[in-house]
Amino acid sequence: MLLTGTYERTLDEKQRLALPKRFRELIKSDGQPLFLTPGTDGSLALYAGSAFARMAERLAAQSPTAQDVRAFGRLLYAQTQSVELDGQGRFRVPPELARHAELGRECVLVGVGDHVELWDKGRWDAYLAQLQPRYDQLAESALSGVAPVQKSASAAGSFTEEEVARPAQPR
Repeated sequence: MLLTGTYERTLDEKQRLALPKRFRELIKSDGQPLFLTPGTDGSLALYAGSAFARMAERLAAQSPTAQDVRAFGRLLYAQTQSVELDGQGRFRVPPELARHAELGRECVLVGVGDHVELWDKGRWDAYLAQLQPRYDQLAESALSGVAPVQKSASAAGSFTEEEVARPAQPR
């Protein structure tokens, strides 16, 4: 399962969001529940059951005595919610997760390999505008395994090179 692409959607008055058919076909193919979790950079992450289980296995393989591992596990599992698709392919975004991602009415769903990220459209547009000009540099860093030196953030809500260049890890 390789989830790719970007889709704009509208969050309805009942906090439901339609999952694009292409994502539905891929993410529901394993017949397991879907999990909506806090993501990174102000997003939410939607995982198929099998992808969420793989991420949980990776987390469980880390040292249980490491403070960051314990803290991340608590935050992740305490805030993760199982969601179901209705007959029209929509899922409800729980209010606490919608607040976490500061979701407005206009949203963007982004395929990110093994999961889908859900972003507020304004936040996504700002993220994309900041990073798209550096696509080649980011590609070189991400694919070579060499992370660039961190530079300070230019404005509130911007992303440092270190935040952007971290190797992709399940959320």
